Amino acid sequence: MAAPVPVMEMDALQQLLLGAFPVEVHGRLGRVVDLVPGRLRMRLDPGPESLRPGNLVSGPTQMGLVDVAAYAVVLAHIGPQPMAVTSSLTINFLRGATLAPVFAEAVLLKLGRRLATIDVRLWQHNADTLVAQATAIYALPA
Repeated sequence: MAAPVPVMEMDALQQLLLGAFPVEVHGRLGRVVDLVPGRLRMRLDPGPESLRPGNLVSGPTQMGLVDVAAYAVVLAHIGPQPMAVTSSLTINFLRGATLAPVFAEAVLLKLGRRLATIDVRLWQHNADTLVAQATAIYALPA
């Protein structure tokens, strides 16, 4: 089956994300860098506030990027419906993420009428060397 086609343009999607979250957290949201049918890529440039002991990007920072990427890929494909909400998020941290850009690729595994299932993979320098992998379920507005 063919991947669903986005109904939003990348710039409009980024503006929707910025409007959905308080200005104080905009630097921690990441930005959309690619959008194609069924998938989206984001980039986060973590700062010192994102670090945990050991000079690694914290788990909550990585989980936040996963959640925003999953939210963004859903909205890109269903339109500006901000009440799509996280129902479940499971993450596996595979290796430490250093203070360098973190990329997220969110892939729609299933886009149903009530739920969306998304696979999100995080990496830094090489997409083949993941720092984390997550599965998110989003409840969609009726």
